[in-house]
Formats: sequence, structure tokens, C-alpha cells
Amino acid sequence: MPYTTLIAAADLARHVLEPDWIVLDCRHDLVNPEAGRAAYDAGHIPNAQFAHLDTDLSDKTPGPHGEFRGRHPLPERAAFIETLRRWGINHDSQVVACDAQGGMFAARLWWMLRWAGHEAVAVLDGGLPAWTAHGMWLSTESGSKLRGNIELRRSIVSTVSAGDVVANLSSGKRTVIDARAPDRYRGENETLDPVGGHIPGAKNRFFKDNLQADGRFKPAEQLRQEFDALIDAPEAGIMQCGSGVTACHNLLAMEIAGLPGAALYPGSWSEWCGDRSRPVAAGNRP
Repeated sequence: MPYTTLIAAADLARHVLEPDWIVLDCRHDLVNPEAGRAAYDAGHIPNAQFAHLDTDLSDKTPGPHGEFRGRHPLPERAAFIETLRRWGINHDSQVVACDAQGGMFAARLWWMLRWAGHEAVAVLDGGLPAWTAHGMWLSTESGSKLRGNIELRRSIVSTVSAGDVVANLSSGKRTVIDARAPDRYRGENETLDPVGGHIPGAKNRFFKDNLQADGRFKPAEQLRQEFDALIDAPEAGIMQCGSGVTACHNLLAMEIAGLPGAALYPGSWSEWCGDRSRPVAAGNRP
């Protein structure tokens, strides 16, 4: 059976050198975008390849009418498939995404593989710290694979647009959950959010609330209880954050909890606040 949510370091260690296993290192720093690559070069899981949030997992070109799509807009699905082939991913590959931030960035890749229709993808639970704590070695050799043959399949996740979120302000049929830190949700972090506040009616679920003290995910039943307290039905959920990255962490946590079906708003807060016609709650707009 494939791993589809999380994988433990001990389990990855048993398979890491197998040719049909693909490990992708997603380490990143929102303030210093080159920090992830530098960390990868200094040492990574053997055979792992580097996935850059800004260039591999995003396409920052404007929309068809020149509109701003947020800080980390999704690439075209066909273009993303080409990236996956470059990494050597086939239809039967087991993909493992890892980082050193509790899955903050790895969850984005996990969600994107599912967006492309590939189910056999998991996040390394506890990330690089769990790997080294397990006594496993790091490599400085660049990982590489033969070109893969993966093709687009039907997406197993869903998205909503800014227009859908605007419409929901009136209908109230869905619950928007914001994965940003509480200070960002309240509009108090001008470094990452020059326009402060949140989407009216959105609830705050900081992605780190999904984790235990050791950086691993909480047990499924605990996650289920916590999300049940936020939302009546998972399919009524809209997950967002600053730019569609850490929102995927909440989507992964819900999948672990047996609560699939929530949608991602890819543009998230950075796209939302870029249009002055959209309302902002508990914050300020210059």
C-alpha cells in the first residue's frame, strides 16, 4: 500500500535507496528564499532532489488579464507535470516530501501531487530533524533520476477562486480557515503582510497547532476533534493562508484525521488583499 499522508523516518530509511522512491527536499525561508537551497547543499537525505517553492512549486506570472494572483500562485498543471518528470516521477513512484519546518513547505508539494492526480505522496513526519534523530546520514551529493513518465490524471483535490470566496461572504455556506500565525491573522505582522487583517468571517487555525512538541503531527483522533470544533463538514471548508502554502498543512492534517474534502484557496490572503474592493476584517489597508 502506498503512503498517502505521512511516513515515519524509520520507514523511509528502509526504502530511500530504491529506484521507485522519490524524495524531494522542500526547505525554504519566506524571508530568505535562497536559504532552502543552501541548506540542501549542506546536507540532505540521500538521493533527495531539491524543490524550490518560488520556481518549482509556483508560477508568479500574472493572470490572463494582468491580475496579481498572490505571492505563490500555482503553475499550470501541464507545466507542473513537466517538473515532476524532471524529478523522475513515474505513475508508480512513491514520492516523499520533506522540510525542516514541521511540514510547512512539504505539505504544499504533497497537495500539488494530489492536484496532479498522484496519490502516492507523503510528508516525512518530523522532517529532517526526525531523520537525523533516527541516526540516519545526510548526503551532499545532488540526487538525480532518469526522466519520469508521469502524466496528468484527474485531480483528487479541489480549489476555489477569489470570486468563490467573495460569493461566500453573502451565502455563508462554507467556512474559511486561515493557517497563518495569530499575529498575521490579526494584522500585526507588516513584514509578511503589509496589508493587515483577514477575510471577514475566517477562523484562525495556525498550522503549527497540528503538531506535537517534537514536530510530528498530532494523532488522528486529536486532529479530528480539533477540526470538528471549527467546521461542521470538511467539504464545506476553504483553507487559506498568506499565499496558499501553509493552508496545505491544514489540508494534510484534515486528511490524516479522516476529514477529506476541503478546498484550497491558492491565492489566499496575498491575492485577496491586493484588490482594494475586497473587504478586510480586523486589520488595516493603506
